[in-house]
Amino acid sequence: MLRGKINNSKMDIKLLNKDKTKLSFVAEGIDNVFANTLRRISLVEVPVMAVSEVNFLKNNCALYDEIIAHRLGLIPLTTDLDSYNMPEDCKCKGNGCASCQTVLTLDTKGPCTVYASDLTAKDPAIKPVYPKMPIVILLKNQGLKLEATARLGRGKEHTKFSPCHIYYKSYPDIKVEKDLKNSESVEKICPTHVFSLESGKLKIKDELACILCNACTDISDPKSSLTVNPSENKFIFFLESWGQLEPKRIMQEALKIFDSKLDDFSKSLKKIK
Repeated sequence: MLRGKINNSKMDIKLLNKDKTKLSFVAEGIDNVFANTLRRISLVEVPVMAVSEVNFLKNNCALYDEIIAHRLGLIPLTTDLDSYNMPEDCKCKGNGCASCQTVLTLDTKGPCTVYASDLTAKDPAIKPVYPKMPIVILLKNQGLKLEATARLGRGKEHTKFSPCHIYYKSYPDIKVEKDLKNSESVEKICPTHVFSLESGKLKIKDELACILCNACTDISDPKSSLTVNPSENKFIFFLESWGQLEPKRIMQEALKIFDSKLDDFSKSLKKIK
């Protein structure tokens, strides 16, 4: 469990699930503003690599150059944030060099299906996340030859630079303080099976499954103490990476960017007389 402080209140982060592309956790001690800020920064501020420019040397297939270029741009590429600079931060001032961009080439003839794996990268660290992603079908006597330039970018510029899908929901605050007369009905009506019956008594089996639909409170005895409310300082986050970066790295970069923005704001504020 990770611990920190926000606004002098203790923040706890409890990991729920983690694998190569997905991450879910519970964050307590934050408010909705902080939660949404973290979500938006993860979506549109964390940079990843994607094809930004394509030079076609040959294309006599059924698809126009623009359509193929669009498809190439949407192919997720593994990203090495430690080896590449954002174009505006590079010494070349965005003109293009080995420190801020790399080249992928493709040269194939039909009949065949052209896949992302057919792209050959100058830098072996930059490659398609999903090799079997189809690009175009070539018929006999058709060919495709091109050079694609990939660079770092942010989701606020174009969705192809977005590293993940991320959302959060309020943690359900469920309280069952007294025995319910219609415990069985409450247990059955819950669409996500949050409750269970033990010796006729209603028990909370899986509060994380609650979707705050209030179906249980609508049919419960008004005199009972069954309450279901969204927490105001506890949230469940769900993040799924498109594969360019690992989920944990996305969150780490999002927090670094958040800190940097706060530092910039603080410095600007100090200049005000």
